[in-house]
Amino acid sequence: MLSILIPANNEAAHIGTCLEAVLASEGLACAQIVVAANGCSDSTVTIAKGFAERAAQKGWDLVVLDLPAIGKIGALNAADAAADYEMRAYLDADVIVDAAVFGELAGVLATEAPRYASGQLRLSKAATWATRAYARTYAKVPFITEGVPGAGLFAVNAAGRARWGDFPDIISDDTFVRLSFAPAERVGVSAGYDWPLVEGFGALVRVRRRQNAGVGEVFARFPELAKNDNKLPVRAGQMLGMALCDPIGFGVYVAVALVVKFTPQRAQGWERGR
Repeated sequence: MLSILIPANNEAAHIGTCLEAVLASEGLACAQIVVAANGCSDSTVTIAKGFAERAAQKGWDLVVLDLPAIGKIGALNAADAAADYEMRAYLDADVIVDAAVFGELAGVLATEAPRYASGQLRLSKAATWATRAYARTYAKVPFITEGVPGAGLFAVNAAGRARWGDFPDIISDDTFVRLSFAPAERVGVSAGYDWPLVEGFGALVRVRRRQNAGVGEVFARFPELAKNDNKLPVRAGQMLGMALCDPIGFGVYVAVALVVKFTPQRAQGWERGR
């Protein structure tokens, strides 16, 4: 049995599609969905509660928490506190899962050994040319193609969840959780999910800068997790191949990285992944 925890902040445009996909899941006899609505001023809560009857017809439980503005980490901890089952999946509210994902995740997590698992990450079709170009190269980097990145969706079993208590107040919760497991403890299943990138060059720069800061924060605050980092660099031959195959996409990808590296970081709040 699996608790699916979804932190959400003003996700009225996405939460319905997200829950439609979750409730179309196959291979789970019983599950719980917890939507942790964090400081929402739109109709996220109303839309999420509208799926209660459909969840009940499926034999699942749907809990919608209408929380004050306590941030994503606060929402994650509130969702954990409301979770009924020790096997847990953490899902972003703008992610669309394949019907087979949660059944496959539950299958690989059904062990007493600590496990971290995720599905095959697919980048959603972007609306802006800059994000489409960036995505073509990003989809080919080793972090996406050769690892279990878990961006937007990761799951752990009971022994895995025991690796930490409350989520710490950090930028990159997914990096913290992934690096809490050795590479051999991470499992990728064959089913996938669609994960959106932020739209536009300027937004890509802001999110990439925040991602870098989040990873740096994890290494600075939790140096013991560095031993679990097996992120592979993009090799020179791979870069050449990307550049020759798609010079525009490669150029946008490199331009984002260079702007992040050589321009000063300004104070900023939360940046969405889309």
